[in-house]
Amino acid sequence: MNPVVTMEGLGRRFGRIVALENLCLELAPGEVLGLLGHNGAGKSTTMKLILGVLAPTTGRVRVLGEDPRGRSANRLRLELGYLPENVSFYDNLTGREVLRYFARLKRVAPRQTANLLERVGLSHAADRRVRTYSKGMRQRLGLAQALLGEPRLLLLDEPTVGLDPMATRDVYDMIDALRAAGSSVILSSHVLPGVERHIDRIAILSRGRLLADGTVESLSEAAGLPFKLHARARQMNGALRHRLDGQVIELNVDTEGGFACRVAPEHKLAVLRTLLDTPEVEDVSLESPNLETLYAHYDRLAREGGPADA
Repeated sequence: MNPVVTMEGLGRRFGRIVALENLCLELAPGEVLGLLGHNGAGKSTTMKLILGVLAPTTGRVRVLGEDPRGRSANRLRLELGYLPENVSFYDNLTGREVLRYFARLKRVAPRQTANLLERVGLSHAADRRVRTYSKGMRQRLGLAQALLGEPRLLLLDEPTVGLDPMATRDVYDMIDALRAAGSSVILSSHVLPGVERHIDRIAILSRGRLLADGTVESLSEAAGLPFKLHARARQMNGALRHRLDGQVIELNVDTEGGFACRVAPEHKLAVLRTLLDTPEVEDVSLESPNLETLYAHYDRLAREGGPADA
């Protein structure tokens, strides 16, 4: 299948400021890509280039096989949904009126609006003016607007900003449903906990450049990130410490017999064998590197100026 989005050597400058440089990235049909990076990393610029709001300074971008600023731009935008980081609506309109206005722009049947308002939890406030909405309610309305017309590509820039935990869960449930229906999603977020299980792949940007692109598992393996190990021993004796010496990192023992350490990938099986062969050891658990750990690793490398694949 052809990629939904293709970026080849994509760059964007604002005067002397380099917002994005030589970005090469693809998005497959039905794939959810987590676009991560610090403020100013180039995430929002990337989304605006995909939307055709900005023109590339260098390189090119294709969306559903088309130039987002070309002759098919108007038709192409009917296939896209976009939620900006800071949503803004006409305050004197009601939520229902706002959504109907955008439905007309996207040539979507007005009957969709009632279903979407219910889907994002705004049915009770549909006929209230937007100026009475909280930040979280405005965010929900923005999400409903982005979902109009069942877009083939959805761009979500910080979609959970201002949302409570239950609403955040609902947003991720919607993303899962869109992926199951074949839509592709690019999701930018600073809130990493909870994101990992809803994305297929991540791309990490820093200062306009791509640091890493792949699954959490593949990038963690390539970076050699250690596993976290927790266990309990009825007796932490010198023999066990000696056997673990050189195989674990930072062995910490508490007064109740529990201990924790970090284990390099190449030592994982050896450490597990050691613990399983020791009768005094029980309740062994192993935790793989997660998205937060991985992002922190690449962010540190970027700040130190080290190689992205270190």
